[in-house]
Amino acid sequence: MQSLWMLLACAMFATMGALIKVAADGTASLPEIVLFRGLPSVLLLFFWARSTRRRLRPASWRFHIWRNVSGILSMWLGFYALSHLALPTAISLNYTAPLFIGGWMLFFGGAQRDPVRVMAVLAGFLGVLGVLRPSIEHDQWVAALLGLGAGALSAVAMMQIRQLGRIGEPEWRTVLIFSMGASLSGLAGIAIDGWHTRTPLTVLALIGLGIAGLVGQLAMTRAFGLGSTLLTAALQYTTIIFAALIGVVFWGDRPAPLAWAGMALIVASGLLSVWRTHVEARILRGNNENKVAGPVPQEADA
Repeated sequence: MQSLWMLLACAMFATMGALIKVAADGTASLPEIVLFRGLPSVLLLFFWARSTRRRLRPASWRFHIWRNVSGILSMWLGFYALSHLALPTAISLNYTAPLFIGGWMLFFGGAQRDPVRVMAVLAGFLGVLGVLRPSIEHDQWVAALLGLGAGALSAVAMMQIRQLGRIGEPEWRTVLIFSMGASLSGLAGIAIDGWHTRTPLTVLALIGLGIAGLVGQLAMTRAFGLGSTLLTAALQYTTIIFAALIGVVFWGDRPAPLAWAGMALIVASGLLSVWRTHVEARILRGNNENKVAGPVPQEADA
């Protein structure tokens, strides 16, 4: 189920990225995109929580504050990259977060540092390089670097989501507080830059990206809150696959053979991590069962 939640999140975030490009190609400004990314989540979750008499106050503000600071900064940088780069390229940069998480776990994760996991992370790096390929123009390096920064900050946010899951914070409250922060930052930007959206298509794209972001955020929060961090991070690579398919269907993008090879490496790294996690879980369950059963009693000598 953790894998299915992450795959749903990947599909929703790829759809959101496509709608961000549609809105940016229209008349929407970056603050408007950020506002609509958070506003549907705030409205739906707030009224749902009130109608079901759920408590809005979190158990701990500390993890929420760090999650919001890193997550909102990542959102602004990532949306800028999506507005100025091709969809597969921007998604690839935004979703380098699994690489940062994987690298952190390998160097500082203790028991999770093993040759199989090293191979999975290296395959992921090679896959991302293949997808990126030399396609960034000289005037796109700022957007590319900001997209990479979005991936690094997203990794920090995901680790905070993991901590929130461990202390029992429900997914809906985590998403609600984050969406409120994003909406407030978008409103602040609109107060400075003004309102630009005029066309109905742009309005529909803004509403659609907000709904897709809500579903994706809930699914991702549940996946990171319940399961292995490295496993969930590896599966998040599939967002690049979804983004490439959307680019082919709606923008007529034709990825080069090297890009397709990179995507295959990305998928392979995720599957390798899934297999490794499954094997380790079976070994851990076996050790726990042996500890519970205790040593086999020896027969006394006659």
